[in-house]
Amino acid sequence: MGRKWNNIKEKKAAKDANTSRVYAKFGREIYVAAKSGEPDPASNQTLRFVLERAKTYDVPKSIIDRAIEKAKGGTEENYVERRYEGFGPNGSMVIVDALTNNVNRTASDVRAAFGKNGGNMGVSGAVAYMFDPVAVIGFQGMTVEAALDMLLEQDIDVKDVLEEEDMIIVYADPGQFQAVQAACKEAGVTEFVVAELAMLAQSEVTLSPDARKQFEQMVDALEALEDVQQVYHNVALEE
Repeated sequence: MGRKWNNIKEKKAAKDANTSRVYAKFGREIYVAAKSGEPDPASNQTLRFVLERAKTYDVPKSIIDRAIEKAKGGTEENYVERRYEGFGPNGSMVIVDALTNNVNRTASDVRAAFGKNGGNMGVSGAVAYMFDPVAVIGFQGMTVEAALDMLLEQDIDVKDVLEEEDMIIVYADPGQFQAVQAACKEAGVTEFVVAELAMLAQSEVTLSPDARKQFEQMVDALEALEDVQQVYHNVALEE
């Protein structure tokens, strides 16, 4: 495959920061997942997936339990998923996924975050065609060769297996997410550093230092929005 998910460093930084903002976003996502079916991960696949992701960010059990109890309590907060697409400096492309109970507010906030930081929001489909949906699963304690052998033994077809940021990263089709995790657990993996469904850029752009600074300010502004859950982009990370 040859391409890398360029959010690994950002993801690890968010995990290390353990910010209340990250926890609040997960609280909302867990609530929505629990409301989408039974508030029990054993029978609710969507909720089970969100909880697996929450573990990789060390989301406290109290926040998880509070969100699930809120869903059980019949609270009627109606959130909808929205995807926004836009452009940053020098050909950079951005996808913003949100959960919102006020679409007009969120669209306005996202548009402002783009506009105030040298970017502009595009129409639906403006950049998504330049990204591929992918499952990204990262763990430690195994070599690339061992990981490939393990996945082949389980007859799991993956896009790529690479060593990145001192861990093994498996890239697979989104539908293979649970199969890859199950195979890893069977092989003795007890903790996942990354467990995401992401959008992987088909190609990357490299920005000048000034453009890079402006781009990072734009991404920070987008991620700071309460309704924004994920931000994906095609800017190459600095090594």
